[in-house]
Amino acid sequence: MVEIRLSYEGDLHCSAVHMPSGNRIVTDAPVDNNGRGQAFSPTDLMATALASCVATVIGIVAKRKEIAVEGMTVVVRKFMSSDQPRRISRLELDVSLPLPASHPDRKILESAARGCPVHHSIHPDIEVEMSWRWREDSTKKEK
Repeated sequence: MVEIRLSYEGDLHCSAVHMPSGNRIVTDAPVDNNGRGQAFSPTDLMATALASCVATVIGIVAKRKEIAVEGMTVVVRKFMSSDQPRRISRLELDVSLPLPASHPDRKILESAARGCPVHHSIHPDIEVEMSWRWREDSTKKEK
């Protein structure tokens, strides 16, 4: 169990503290939803959580297998629905690894990413697509 304490500061701003570490984040409503867009929105944090989780589980598997993945990047794009209720409708991730596409553990790393806890926690109505970019710049898309 992890405790996070959140305070509503007014004007659509919140501040949250991760109690075990004391680290703090702030959120703001996006411009298209009555805010000023001065910080991550709550739905931005969800997209960020997915990208971070994908990188983390790849890192866990890579560490166990002694594979260097430092320099890995994950770019996430969040799309909101145009209908009601307002919600995330699609998340696209570009995962770039500093490894060749022919790496013998490629399938294990990709499987680990798809198996991350955040990915398993996302509602099935939200479309998630991951694109893979390996060192020689080959690309593979999957849903």
